[in-house]
Amino acid sequence: GVKDGRWTVLQLVEALGFCLENTDPRTRGRGIQLLSQVLLQCYSLLREKEVLHLVLFYESRLQDHHLVIPSVLQGLRALSMCEVLSPGLAVSVLKAIFQEVHVQSLMQLDRHTVYSIITNFMSTREEELKGLGADFTFGFIQVMDGEKDPRNLLVAFQIVRDLIAKDYALGPFVEELFEVTSCYFPVDFTPPPNDPHGIQREDLILSLRAVLASTPQFAEFLLPLLIEKLDSELQSAKLDSLQTLTACCAIYGQKELQEFLPSLWSSLRREVFQTASEKIETECLAALHALSACLSRSVLSSDSEDLLDSFLSSILQDCRHHLCEPDMKLVWPSAKLLQAAAGASLRTYHRITRSVLPLLLEQYTKHTQSSQRRTILEMLLGFLELQQKWGHVEEDESTLLSLQAPVCSVVFSALTDPSVQLQLVGIKALTVLGSLQGFLSSSDLELVVDHLIRLALHEEDSQSSEAAMEAAGSLAPTYPKVFSGRMVPRLEEELQSEREESYHNHHSLQQRCLQALAAVSTHTSIVRETVPVLLQHLQKVQKGTEARNTQGMVCVCQSLHRVALQCQQDAEGCWYFHQTVVPCLLAMAVQAAMQESTHTLPGKALLEEEVLAAMIPVISAATTHLSPELAAQSVSHVVPLFLDGEVSFLPQNSFPCSFQPFGDGECLEAQRRLVALLMAFVCSLPRDVAIPQQDWLLRELLALSCSCNCPFTATTAAKCFAGLVNKHPAGQQLDEILQLAVNRMEPGLAEGPCRTQALTLLLWVTKALVLRYHPLSSCLTDKLLGLLGDTELGPAAADGFSLLMAESPDVLHKGCHADVRIMFRQRFFTDNVPKLVQGFHGAGPDVKANYLKGLSHVLNHLPKPVLVTELPTLLSLLLEALSCSDRVVQLSTLSCLHPLLLEAPQIMSLHVDTLVTKFLNLTSSPTMAVRIAALRCAHALTSLPTTVLLPYKGRVIRALAKPLDDKKRLVRKEAVAARGEWFLIGSPGR
Repeated sequence: GVKDGRWTVLQLVEALGFCLENTDPRTRGRGIQLLSQVLLQCYSLLREKEVLHLVLFYESRLQDHHLVIPSVLQGLRALSMCEVLSPGLAVSVLKAIFQEVHVQSLMQLDRHTVYSIITNFMSTREEELKGLGADFTFGFIQVMDGEKDPRNLLVAFQIVRDLIAKDYALGPFVEELFEVTSCYFPVDFTPPPNDPHGIQREDLILSLRAVLASTPQFAEFLLPLLIEKLDSELQSAKLDSLQTLTACCAIYGQKELQEFLPSLWSSLRREVFQTASEKIETECLAALHALSACLSRSVLSSDSEDLLDSFLSSILQDCRHHLCEPDMKLVWPSAKLLQAAAGASLRTYHRITRSVLPLLLEQYTKHTQSSQRRTILEMLLGFLELQQKWGHVEEDESTLLSLQAPVCSVVFSALTDPSVQLQLVGIKALTVLGSLQGFLSSSDLELVVDHLIRLALHEEDSQSSEAAMEAAGSLAPTYPKVFSGRMVPRLEEELQSEREESYHNHHSLQQRCLQALAAVSTHTSIVRETVPVLLQHLQKVQKGTEARNTQGMVCVCQSLHRVALQCQQDAEGCWYFHQTVVPCLLAMAVQAAMQESTHTLPGKALLEEEVLAAMIPVISAATTHLSPELAAQSVSHVVPLFLDGEVSFLPQNSFPCSFQPFGDGECLEAQRRLVALLMAFVCSLPRDVAIPQQDWLLRELLALSCSCNCPFTATTAAKCFAGLVNKHPAGQQLDEILQLAVNRMEPGLAEGPCRTQALTLLLWVTKALVLRYHPLSSCLTDKLLGLLGDTELGPAAADGFSLLMAESPDVLHKGCHADVRIMFRQRFFTDNVPKLVQGFHGAGPDVKANYLKGLSHVLNHLPKPVLVTELPTLLSLLLEALSCSDRVVQLSTLSCLHPLLLEAPQIMSLHVDTLVTKFLNLTSSPTMAVRIAALRCAHALTSLPTTVLLPYKGRVIRALAKPLDDKKRLVRKEAVAARGEWFLIGSPGR
């Protein structure tokens, strides 16, 4: 009635008069409760005068019987949300609550109501409350004092934060406010199991920390507390104290810290020198960094002591001498402390490096062992990396610049040391020095390049070689002229040299040259130098007569692929690479295919599956990041090449015959293989690029995929068709093409010599449509499910479910702009797994394994949280799959069960007897991969509850003794790990 306007609230009060004035407190309580419930729904409809009368009524009732108070507070909460509250009423209500209500004697919900009233008034009546001065702060302290419920504490901590952040007067109550909140530090709270409120210990820790670190006024009380907790034995207390100290340093100044710096440094140093906990060490270093940064920010007045300088002097005094100790026990802790302080500001960096760097250089020279030199160089590297934060090396202040010669000498000496580990640190240091602008002279840079070439090409250890190439790649954008003028010509010379070496050594050197050329191609100007070298070498290898040139061509393609990936973020470099490399690769491939067709010069290696497969990612990576305009320009050349034989855009385009990859005849088989390169190009184009003659192209691909006898060609044609269909705009044209595909597939699947090709096409087209949620996908999936009962195609159809669910490396993935909807795997699972289960139960014994294999492939690629929810209905089928003789089914099922043992132990415990038996049986499988997977699952069983496992402990330990003697090392390794964990079941403290 009040909501509809038929009654006013005052009429309701009159109607409730008998209840509200009743002598029985319970009856009065019920009357006020009803009124309060109405107000909570109708407070926005109240007029100012009504609010005034209601506030006065409710204030007077705060002196009533304790049974009435909860309902009174609910009414006041409703009134605290009224926008028409008269000035002064908020103060009046709070004063009444502070004076009349002993809040901590109330129930949790009623205390929460009081905090809500205060929060409401603070957000809408801030100026009025500030008029109370420190009395408001004192009143709140009384309300909060003794609060224990975590739900209420989160609200109370927020109120304290607002008191401080909004500049409410704390007056003489700063210490009281600190005491009433700091008594919860450090937080010791464990949420009860199945807690519906979801409050975690971390929530309380962060909320309390925000209070304690909200004002410098708490410093004199908080810092002694933090030091006390740091000196305790409790790890969690230490961590919380360190994180709180770090937070406080963001708002403290020199004045707040001055008195406590010696004690803080003493505690931090002790923890870093003595702790066995990596977490505590990390937080100590973060706190020291924050302290140094805080002191660096403080503005010095002429008469004040320079606290930063004296603080850093203490750190140097306590740590510096450890760097010189012969046993080097405290070297790393000392270095970490010095680096934490040095990284705080440019001033701290100069102060510490001025003292430490000369000492480290001296120690490097003094020690002769590679291991000790490595430790010293790693410390030096830490300080060099800090310099990167400040960018350009300042000439006037920098210690580093004054030590340029000895630093370079030490780093270069590490690069020539026989120790690989020392070389690796030297290469890292070299990279950092190169990133410091103005540090390396031109002669130093030439020496850097020479060292990198030597390490990349001639260092025996592959780690050093790879690290040198990475270093060249990271330095090349900073010094492109040096690398293109000095490194690229040297690499080209090595690549072309014909040495009198064994084939293996010569090939290994050539491979490293190719890798180095790719690694250094991280700047467009260098790419313009390296790409022609790589292409020239590819042509040279193609013309070679040796049988092993296939491997050489694959190596060049791998290097080109790396260059393509490195160019992708630079539009100029990307387009240069595309228009240089793609036509060249196509020209070489077309030339080789025509030679094969006309039985002329040797070019056969280029047509090998291995080489074409290596060229696919090169063309794909060169295409995916093109702008739509440039991609359209390129597609207007490439598609006519395959459809019309239009070769005019190719370099060296005088070919012995016409190019007809979609033509008939055995002599064109080699040309048809090049559809793989067409696939790499058109399936990587951005979705909004129009493909010329697309309908014709799709029909040709469809015909080729169904009729070609070469599995490689048929598969790539099917993938190309699927890739185009996936991106094709919806509409009549797409429907016609899909209907045409279905009409070609159905008779092919039914009978004849091309059943395998028809299945391959079905799989790829189904995948293309499943990814984009096309309505026809369910029809095609049903066809695939039907083939599981086919004795000839069933096993291949079952493996096809893996293809549908897995990420495809060359087509139909997001990287090549395919239409991939989120959660397509979950949708496929929901639609098809019931059909798989039903098919399994109705299948004959000779094809049951196909259904299990298909199911295990689907489950293997499903996100684990989804799988856990479906586990109870599918587990019995998975256990049955373990008895299947097909090793692929066994492997898939084991890899599916392994994470479930860790993530759903309660459900798996119900089947422990079957699981133990099956896993132990499979540890004797003739297939090594199955034995390893079974042992991993036996290991994962130990995550189940101890009470469930104890009856099986002896049996499992005895059974796992046998694989300890397995002939394969990897099997023995898994057996040792699993058996060791089973031995520990039931041990104290496990």
